[in-house]
Amino acid sequence: MSSDAVANALAYLAAHHVLTLATTGPEGVWAAAVFYVNDQFDLYFLSAGHTRHGQNLAQNGNAAATIQEDYHDWPSIQGVQLEGEVTQLSGEAQEAAIRLYQTKYPFVSLENPAIGPALAKVNWYRLRPRRLYFIDNRLGLGHRDEINTR
Repeated sequence: MSSDAVANALAYLAAHHVLTLATTGPEGVWAAAVFYVNDQFDLYFLSAGHTRHGQNLAQNGNAAATIQEDYHDWPSIQGVQLEGEVTQLSGEAQEAAIRLYQTKYPFVSLENPAIGPALAKVNWYRLRPRRLYFIDNRLGLGHRDEINTR
């Protein structure tokens, strides 16, 4: 793995906003789109605990995710595929995640009347990848680099 691949993957994560999270639970597999912020390769997101993916994560913290744009031509496709462990945050870890999130999304505030009441009811999560691939078809169709995230 080259340092260029790591730098490209980190730049891609920083430039994008939505990840598709895949979880599994008693009703089977489920996917949900969530806004995220990254700190290196750790991804932080919020969601209500009563959602299907929230319930799945409460029972099984293993998840997979993708981050990509809606590309129109295959040679330009870039994106991230990963699998890892999701942990619900509390205390200082949650406060740190909120600060990171508010840096990327300044409207996320308890004082924002449009979003504040909902924020008071959500859970904060960290997705720590065990395995992460950066896809870059600009380097050849199907090109992907496995990134060491630790």
